[in-house]
Amino acid sequence: MDAKYGFGKTVDLPFDAAVEKVTGELQKEGFGVLTDIDVAATLKKKLNREMLPYRILGACNPPLAHRALEAEPSIGLLLPCNVVVRQDAEGKVHVEFMDPLAVLELVNLPEISRIAGEVRQRLERVLQVL
Repeated sequence: MDAKYGFGKTVDLPFDAAVEKVTGELQKEGFGVLTDIDVAATLKKKLNREMLPYRILGACNPPLAHRALEAEPSIGLLLPCNVVVRQDAEGKVHVEFMDPLAVLELVNLPEISRIAGEVRQRLERVLQVL
């Protein structure tokens, strides 16, 4: 993935195994998954449209989120960190992370920049072991 707002890679895992692996590795870095949106199931239910597997995991590291909220109470608009696990038409599975540096640079506060850097380092470590 090469976008200003995220980073990721293709993994050599089946879709469900990738979701499980990402979730476990996030936990090792202090993140819990607060939300798990099955986009494909939602679109099937609401629009009766078929879609390849696509999940959005809302990851949160409570101590870092607390620091961010203390520094900027409205920062909740930019939380949690979204992680996408999706399968493409060729059957390849991609794991993509919202780049906290890109998103949180919207807030012009040094403490938020420091926190975003810490979050990015943790997410990069998750990506490395996938």
